[in-house]
Amino acid sequence: MIRALMLSRIKPALLKRGLAGAALLALGACAGGDRIASASDAERSAIEARLMQDISVLASDEFAGRKPGTLGEERTVSFITQKMQEAGLESGTNDPGSAWRAPVPLVSTEPFTSRITLYSAKQSFDLTNDKGAAFTPRRRELVETAPLVFVGTESDAVSEEDIAGRIVVMLSEPGVSPARRAVLFDKGPAAIITVVADDDAMTSVNRAYGRERIMLKAEANSSLSAFVTREVMAELLGKSAWEKLFEAAQDDGFEAVQLKQTATIEATSKRREFTSYNVIGKLPGTMPNSGAVLLLGHWDHLGECGPEDAVDRICNGAVDNASGIAVMLELSRRLKAVGPHDRDIYVLATSAEELGLLGAFAFADEPPMPLDSIVAAFNFDTVAIAPSGSTVGFVGEGRTALDPVILDVMEQAGRRLGDKEFAERFVRRQDGWALLQKGVPAVFLSTSFGSEIALGPYLSGNYHRAGDEMELMELGGAIDDLLLHEELIRRMADTASYTPTDKE
Repeated sequence: MIRALMLSRIKPALLKRGLAGAALLALGACAGGDRIASASDAERSAIEARLMQDISVLASDEFAGRKPGTLGEERTVSFITQKMQEAGLESGTNDPGSAWRAPVPLVSTEPFTSRITLYSAKQSFDLTNDKGAAFTPRRRELVETAPLVFVGTESDAVSEEDIAGRIVVMLSEPGVSPARRAVLFDKGPAAIITVVADDDAMTSVNRAYGRERIMLKAEANSSLSAFVTREVMAELLGKSAWEKLFEAAQDDGFEAVQLKQTATIEATSKRREFTSYNVIGKLPGTMPNSGAVLLLGHWDHLGECGPEDAVDRICNGAVDNASGIAVMLELSRRLKAVGPHDRDIYVLATSAEELGLLGAFAFADEPPMPLDSIVAAFNFDTVAIAPSGSTVGFVGEGRTALDPVILDVMEQAGRRLGDKEFAERFVRRQDGWALLQKGVPAVFLSTSFGSEIALGPYLSGNYHRAGDEMELMELGGAIDDLLLHEELIRRMADTASYTPTDKE
């Protein structure tokens, strides 16, 4: 679901930006640490009450699980917009024709029919769904009697000349195949057949691809994908020939082989286009062209995801991620109250994170400000799990130049880093990943991700289930996180405290 990243695409400058600012930051560090540490019990109780109030609305049955493209979305987007306005923000879309709401064009596709016919010199045969299936994001795609070319596990090394207009046959590699297919589709094949191990693997394919899928409209291009088992290939080519070809494909430097066989592939789907929305608010800074700080968190959840026979099927997503939105809204109020700030502060509530970070990718593709003007981005997701005083998970540590600033503020506040290896597991599963791919210094700091002991029971329990209700939340760590971020953002928004180095 989450797209792969070539680490070389992260700008080297991100590892340098902010080092000069870190020295300046130290001058105000003690005062900031005192602000975080001195939050009284009364203040924390007031913060908790406001968080609970917002979460109770976002995670209510009236919002129906906040699924994009539903009435639940409209209620969610309207509520977030209202709360941003009440906090004193202005629209951050920088588009007078679409205030507050930044469109995220989406496409829903659901497989309808599939047909695969394979031809050799002596025979032809149609595949049943347990042996082969085809899928398309379009309403209908058909490729008739096209030649086959076998590429094994290669993708980057395959030339466009070898595969353009042909049906590519590739070997499945769990976790890698989607990225390889994307590379191959860019080279113009008529279709791609992925060869999976056996009938059990085909069952998994049909389960994964046979349901509704939602993607960005800009990426819903023609991409006729088929899947067959190794048994089918052995029958088509002959067992001995297939085994030799399969074995040869394991060698480094394997080159594409043009096969004598052909195939006809057809797939149809039910397709629906609709527009979801990111919500963007802004606290204008007093120093134009000094950059911006970005807060982001996803508002969407899964709608109804409980069992068909369950009394309560609504997945309210109280922790994931009504809690993150509530923290972001409270931060907006507090930042407004102590402003104005030198730099612009943008507050972004993204759509379709659960579908593959789609809202974040849409924002990164069409941002309301130059992406290289963002000096820091902070993500808020699934924050209501750990108690106060828990260690802080630093997702994205070592990937940007923000580390010295963050670690300094944490030290002054008496906060402790959590399990780095555990936190790193989630770097590709959160909205900041879409920004990192564009060179934006984005991080995700949360007590929820400080250790497997803290997060594990939630992931194995109510995560993405109807049991994710607000009654089971723990807001102590979320309030710790909020106060830490308040100090970080105030400093990042102050040009005297933080000056990033020149960008590439």
